[in-house]
Order: sequence, then structure tokens, then C-alpha cells
Amino acid sequence: MINLLKTHPFFADKQIDSCTLLENQGYCNENYLVVADGQKYIVRKLLRDDIDREFEWKVQKLAYAQGITAEPLIFDRENSLMVFEFLEGEHKIKLDENELKLLAQTLRKLHSISIDAKPIALEIDISLVEKYPKEYVLCHNDLNPQNIFFPVGWVFQPTDNNTKKVGWKTHPTKLIDFEYAGVNDRYFDLACVCVEFGLEGEMGEVFLGAYFESEDSSFEKLEDYKIIYKALCEEWFQNNM
Repeated sequence: MINLLKTHPFFADKQIDSCTLLENQGYCNENYLVVADGQKYIVRKLLRDDIDREFEWKVQKLAYAQGITAEPLIFDRENSLMVFEFLEGEHKIKLDENELKLLAQTLRKLHSISIDAKPIALEIDISLVEKYPKEYVLCHNDLNPQNIFFPVGWVFQPTDNNTKKVGWKTHPTKLIDFEYAGVNDRYFDLACVCVEFGLEGEMGEVFLGAYFESEDSSFEKLEDYKIIYKALCEEWFQNNM
């Protein structure tokens, strides 16, 4: 990889300090942390050809315009490479109420993006949710903890003699890896978050309330979409592991 990058037009005028294969890898790409001229980048070698990479890149750019993902820098179709800015933040497997609210705000921004695409067809029996009105939006469809970055640190407020820690940063959570993005019912993404982060009872209600704010919501629909999501995950792992 580093030999390819040294001759790539994007890095040609930069001194590559390091190129490290990331420890946590997905199933669709090889991911590298590249440091060049002291600047960090994420370089993704695209592995699968059954994914619409043009649509993925389009969604990435639209999401960046909303401030909810890394800046997309290069899409090299010939060499199957994408280059992004490096995101500061951390992955979490358990969320508090503030983090749930930040994530809900990010999802609302993603779901507000207008895009010309047909709803995706879930490769599983969805008769359980056909009784509900369709609420089609642009969904991420793969909101596992490794695809979500949470802000790190505290906000400090100066005082006369010292500084005072006043609260968590309110920077938005950010999403990565839009390979599976597509038009879907918003409750699919909501169910995905609830399953992946183990949100039950009160915490599930907090998340749903933060997302819908004053809009009507259906806890019953959420529960049924959680069943759909779990079944889809089980089928995916059976076919890909």
C-alpha cells in the first residue's frame, strides 16, 4: 500500500511518515491510518465490487455537508481507493443520556438529507412491519459501535483564578462507512442503534424521545424493527462468516 501511495497524485507532494493497517477492519475495505507531513488521513482500499461505490461517495459528501462525517478527499476509482480526513473521537459500547441525545441529533441530520434513490429491498421477510406507515429517509443501515465516533473531553470555562469544568462537549457524533447506506424506513436505523447499544426500557424511550422531539413516535414499531434487524444480522453472519 505505501508504495502505491508514494506515487499517488494526492500524496505525491507530501512526505509519508507512516502507513498503518488499522487493527479493527470491516468486511468491505482495508483501512489504513496514513500520516503525511504530520497530517492524519484514513485510506480505504475498496475490496468488494458488489457495492455501489458511486452512491456511497455521494452519501459521504452529503453527510459531510451536514457536519456528521469525515471530509471525503479522494475517490480513486481506478485504484479502488478512498481518502478521508482523520476523525478525532472514540467508539463506545455503552451510552449515557447525553450521548444518546447527541447520536439522535446526528441521525436526524442524516435522515433529513434528500436523495434520489429507490427504497432498498431487505433480503428477509418483513411482513412483521408491513402494517406500519412507511417513513422512508436516507438511512445508514449499519450503525454498529465501530461506525460511530463520539466527541472526547470536557468544555473548560476560564475563571478569575482557575478553569472550571462545565460540561461535555456538544460537538455532534459522527458516522463513518456508508457502504450500506440507502433509502429505508427511519425505524430501521433507530432499531439498529437500540440493538447494538442494548437500549431497553427507559433508555430506549430516552433515545426515541430525543430523536422525535415533539413528533409522534411508535415504541411498538421500534420493537418490531428490532426483530427485523436481529434476523437480518443473523442471516448476514451466516452468509459471510
